[in-house]
Formats: sequence, structure tokens, C-alpha cells
Amino acid sequence: MTMEQFEGYTYAEGGVCAAKGFVANGLNCGINPDKEKNDLGLIYSESPCAAAAVYTQNKVKGAPIIVTQRHLEKSKNTARAVIVNSKNANTCNADGIPVAETVSELTAKELGIRAEEVIVASTGVIGQPLSVEPFRRGIPELVRGMSADAHTEAAKAIMTTDTVKKEVAVCFEMQGKTCYLGGMAKGSGMIHPNMATTLNFITTDVAISADLLKEALSDIVKITYNCLSIDGDTSTNDMVSVMANGLAGNREIQAGDEDYQCFRQALYIVMVNLTKMLAADGEGATKMLECTCSGAADQETAITVAKSVVGSDLLKCMLFGEDANCGRILCAIGYADADFDINKVNVELASPCGRIAVCQNGAILPFSEEEAAKILAEDEIYILIDLQSGEYSVRAWGCDLTYDYVKINGDYRS
Repeated sequence: MTMEQFEGYTYAEGGVCAAKGFVANGLNCGINPDKEKNDLGLIYSESPCAAAAVYTQNKVKGAPIIVTQRHLEKSKNTARAVIVNSKNANTCNADGIPVAETVSELTAKELGIRAEEVIVASTGVIGQPLSVEPFRRGIPELVRGMSADAHTEAAKAIMTTDTVKKEVAVCFEMQGKTCYLGGMAKGSGMIHPNMATTLNFITTDVAISADLLKEALSDIVKITYNCLSIDGDTSTNDMVSVMANGLAGNREIQAGDEDYQCFRQALYIVMVNLTKMLAADGEGATKMLECTCSGAADQETAITVAKSVVGSDLLKCMLFGEDANCGRILCAIGYADADFDINKVNVELASPCGRIAVCQNGAILPFSEEEAAKILAEDEIYILIDLQSGEYSVRAWGCDLTYDYVKINGDYRS
């Protein structure tokens, strides 16, 4: 996947442990019968953190979501740790909340912190009972093995049908201090807005107020994770959390000033790259799709149109078959629930090997099928839409729809 470059920001190693004061670990505690696969992960800060989170809008919410919401409310938006398991979502279980609370308490006891300082998360099969015994056995070893180098083990612990771990970190300067912000994510299927479409954990050593942290996260999630669609299904366990421990040594950001904008840009860089990684690793996917809607009268129109295109199953099939049936793009634009003039719409199809115009002022143009086939043969496909009605531009991401998607989800529990 192509990593975008941003002036003043450099990519760094370390994922969620790139920032000062964070350690992590991951291991198999027995939830996943495959002992070669991690199923339990931990992130820990040596100092208290301002914390913020956003969650799925599915009416069915996993027990960990409910417990984490309660914890952050009780702790006044502070946290020290994340405990997360894969293979079992702890959702639609009668005892789900007591289990999630017990897992938090076990983690807190080992770390010497309060239970409400623990963010708890789960991913995996819905409606399958979850025992606390694997956690009781695994958490002590998990804590003993924590280190900054073990961020990869934590990232592997949240993988379900993911084929690759997903980590990004950036380094930047603020007030003469070197700052880091990094994250890890999981997600391959059951991915569709709204918030947050996957499990995502972000850490930073920047000092920032909890209110501004929440504001930045809520704003940026609208144009990153909430613009991602793999298969049209919004999960029950979606979460993005951010912890900021302030160990970079900057003066705490308490207003929407230049430092705040610097922080927001770092958060955007990490979140947009993780979003693109999630799109590229969609279940069974062979191509990553990025749709840019520009020339919109407002941001919401741009978001709605771009998301309509990446959410089209027919268009996803078109990409898989490498068939430039571009009327499907216009069709998906046309049923977007937004106000714009379709007779002004221009569309281009692009990839790393080239770019062609396929629609002008709402009408399909003649184009070279041979050139279009070359473009669609690439792993990264770009659809560029210009509404010619304003100054707003937004991107959305998805992937193609393949035979393997059906195979994966036809026997997901096995």
C-alpha cells in the first residue's frame, strides 16, 4: 500500500509503542485453539493518560463497548491500559458485562491500577459464551512480558480474518519537543460505517486535554474510518480509542491553536493510513479502492457521494472482474442521498499506471477499453469524481468483492 507523505511528519517504527512511556504484549491464552495465533493483547502507559473513544452505532453493542463507556465516564476520561481479545466478541451474551468487568479487574490488579482505567475490547464470533478462565491464566504472563518491542505481538493478537497486522506511527516536532503518535488496527470483514468499523487503538506522548482529544478524534473519524466500507455490515464491537500520556513534555494543548492543528494532522495521518490498510486487507480482496469526491458544495455531500460509490456491490464486482462498466459508477453516484446536479458530474478512473476520463457532465465518454483494462489490472484503483459545485473534497475507501469473500464468510466459525 502506498504511504502518503506529509510535510513536517515522518513515519516511525513502533506502532502503539512509538510514543514514550507505552509498552505492549500479546500471546495465546487459549481462547483461540490454534496455539500459534495470539488471542490476547495489552497496551499500557507508565503514566496516566487523557483518553477518548468512539464506538459502533449498531444498536447491538458488545459488552466491552458498554463497559469501556462506563469506565471512561467514571474515570473522567482518563485511562492507563487497553486489554483486548480476539476469536470471541463477547456480544449477545447474558453474562457479557460481568465477564468484561472481571477481565478489566484482573488486568488492573496485575498492573496496579484502577479497573476504570482499563479500556476493554473484544472481536470475533458473536453470541458465543466467553469464559474468564483464559484471561485469568493469561493476563499475568501478558503483563510480565510487556515491552516496547512487543507492539507487534499486540497487533497480531487482534487479528481475526486479517491477513496482515496493521500498524502506523509518525514523528513530528511541537514546541521544540519531539512527539510521536502511533496506532494499530484490525479489520477485514463486517466493515461499514458508522463508527468505527473496526478495532483501532492509538497512543501518543503529546499532552492534550481530554476534551480536545475527543473533539479531534470525533472530527477525524468522520473522514477516515467512517468513510470505509468492505461489505456493508456495521460490526457490534467497533471502537477507536486514543490515549495521550503527555511524556513528550510539551505544554498541554488546551485550545484550538497551531499546536492543536499540528496534533490533529498527526492523528489524521495515522488514522487515514490505518483506514487504507483495512481497505486493502478486506476479506478476499484483490484490489484497494479509493474514491475522491471533489467539487462538492459541502463536506457532507462529498462524504455521501464517495461512500455511495465504495459501498456499491456492483461496482466492487466490476473491479474484481476488471471490467470497465463505468455506468455502475454513475449509478452509485446517482442514488447517493445528497443534493447536487448530476449533469455537472465528471468522473475519471485511475491507478498507478494511468488515468482516463470516463464521464463528462453526467454522460459516459468513449474511452479505450484496452487502456481501462490496464488501469483496472492494478492493485490500487482510484475513482475521481468532480461535482463542479463547490470547494469541498473527501475520500472514501473500499475494495473489490470476490469469490473468496463468500468462502470466508460461509464457514467463518470454523
